[in-house]
Amino acid sequence: MYAAETALIEFEIAVETYRIEIENFSRLHEERLGPLYARLEELEARIAEAIAARTQDPEDIRKAQQARAHVAPIPRVSELFDGWMDSGGLGPEAYAMLTGQPVQSPPRVRPSEEVRRLYRELVRKAHPDLVTDEREREARDAFLVRVNHAYALGDADSLRALAEEWERRGAAAAEPWRSRGEELAARLEWLAARKEMLAKAAADLEASAIGSMLRLAPDDPDGLLEEIAADLERKLAAKEAELAALLASGGPGPTP
Repeated sequence: MYAAETALIEFEIAVETYRIEIENFSRLHEERLGPLYARLEELEARIAEAIAARTQDPEDIRKAQQARAHVAPIPRVSELFDGWMDSGGLGPEAYAMLTGQPVQSPPRVRPSEEVRRLYRELVRKAHPDLVTDEREREARDAFLVRVNHAYALGDADSLRALAEEWERRGAAAAEPWRSRGEELAARLEWLAARKEMLAKAAADLEASAIGSMLRLAPDDPDGLLEEIAADLERKLAAKEAELAALLASGGPGPTP
């Protein structure tokens, strides 16, 4: 039983780690690339409008109207995340609202190796499933909210402080689950249901828009953001040159 619970906790750590990385990628994608996407859409609309103003061709006018209609802010994080984010854990904004702390953006998608190690060690020690007392489980849930928040920000100092705080609590809360008879059967049933839920959560994460993007660069998600930004910068330069040429020449000649 203990081995099954330990394996489930490891699986849950992996799923939660992936969820946080997807959330971080979503936030950084929106923050870093949103203005570039918005500028690109604006340039494309202005180019289409310059062409339509010059030609007065109905098809060019339709294209200009369509391009202008597409000018909109980049989707918010929750939209990019296909709604899954709100169903598991607290995002940075929600945590900040509850604690009165300012919202911070993660410096990178994937926290450092040290942060990842500290996070995994803390979750293994403090996981609610290691105890039976309901009050202790609730206390551990609240503690892990803070751990997840620190991990999302890649904050090694906060994780070290949380590790020290946990050690000061002593081993009183480290009671492993021990059950017999009907309790054992109920626990096994719960473990199976929990595993199924986590498997679905992992599948939903992988199928989300951001999950699909992360699969393009599983080893370097931060590098993927930089590659996308560089590609957008090149497109912007080309569109700016195209618009400048159109405005300088008065636009293309009339349609024959």
